[in-house]
Amino acid sequence: MLEKFCFDRDIMVWTSYKNFLMEEPVSGILAQSKIHRYKRPFDLAVLAVVFAVGLPVWILLGIMVPICIWLDDRGPIFFRQERIGQFGRKFSFLKFRSMVPNAERTSLWTRDRDPRVTRVGRLIRRTAIDEVPQMINILRGEMSWVGPRALPTKMHEMAVEEQPRFVERLEALPGAVGVAQMYLPRHTLSVRRLKYDLVYIRKASMWLDFRLIAWAAVYILSGKWGRGRLGTDQGLEAQLVEESK
Repeated sequence: MLEKFCFDRDIMVWTSYKNFLMEEPVSGILAQSKIHRYKRPFDLAVLAVVFAVGLPVWILLGIMVPICIWLDDRGPIFFRQERIGQFGRKFSFLKFRSMVPNAERTSLWTRDRDPRVTRVGRLIRRTAIDEVPQMINILRGEMSWVGPRALPTKMHEMAVEEQPRFVERLEALPGAVGVAQMYLPRHTLSVRRLKYDLVYIRKASMWLDFRLIAWAAVYILSGKWGRGRLGTDQGLEAQLVEESK
């Protein structure tokens, strides 16, 4: 039943941006929650299942994707970028390169039909194949399957300047799949994305993570990944919207 995993409105009720800014910070609640107790075993278990079930696919992708990226423009296979992780720790974020080399020098932000995206990049972005190397980050313990999206250092600093409470996202491990990423339009104000991320941090559970991963898989397989505001689980989305108002 939906009620079994709904967000508890008695714990966190977002009423407006003004009230949100007056809410007590999330800092410190993780030590009292189960978020650290289940995250690492859950992430490793999912990683093991994903590899065991899809081993032939991973081998094929590991051969074909690098060849296609290199043949497209003879540039680097991987995209590495310094990003901010849990508690402000910096780590090297990995992806298959989907944009022209050094694209981040032009702008840290992407846009619809970004001309910097390569021909191969358009395909691997739509199917989330470019995200596959993040499993290395998960294996290292730098990321989780589900959590707030890790931001580049400069982008994170700019968001904190705009909204000081943005730093509270660092209470949780960054994730390959994020609540704000799943349920909000792609280009959304950072303060609104923050509210969704903090709702997740407070309500994180193994079942919620599994549910979000499952819906992400559906949209990856349908080729709709990365378009923003996925029409996924409407029941969960309705509760997120209600919590974040």
